[in-house]
Amino acid sequence: MGERITGEDGKRALRDHVLERAALARARYGPVMDEAAMMRMLDDRAIVRYPMGVRFDDAGLEPGEFAHAAALGEHPKEGFCLFIHPRFEGRRDVWPLLIAYHVPAVNYGDITEPEDCEAFGAALLGMGVEEYYGALCGLADELGGGHEDRPV
Repeated sequence: MGERITGEDGKRALRDHVLERAALARARYGPVMDEAAMMRMLDDRAIVRYPMGVRFDDAGLEPGEFAHAAALGEHPKEGFCLFIHPRFEGRRDVWPLLIAYHVPAVNYGDITEPEDCEAFGAALLGMGVEEYYGALCGLADELGGGHEDRPV
């Protein structure tokens, strides 16, 4: 009889895949992931599974939310628009932090947990997870909203 696969096995497999995508992106576009590298990465279907554009607009953002990926159609293959709070439009240095957090949710949908997003962003940008999380919290704090649990 074969081994039973558990929910934890699935979470671990997802996290491993998230980290593999971050390593691939860093190898192709890094090691310094500036805004130009991030924008090129968004067009790479080996890393970002579905089309994803960026728009600086607070439409649909909750108070304190720095960005939100919105589906452009009924199927993910129709793509996503990442709405980023306009406060960050002129701050190209923070684009990689904000964009990276949303890539796993675009790639894997509802099964993605905040920890997957943090792991991807940290690995992609060459940071520790807590350092990356702290940077995101600082950006969320600039918007005046709380980050009671994890930023989005």
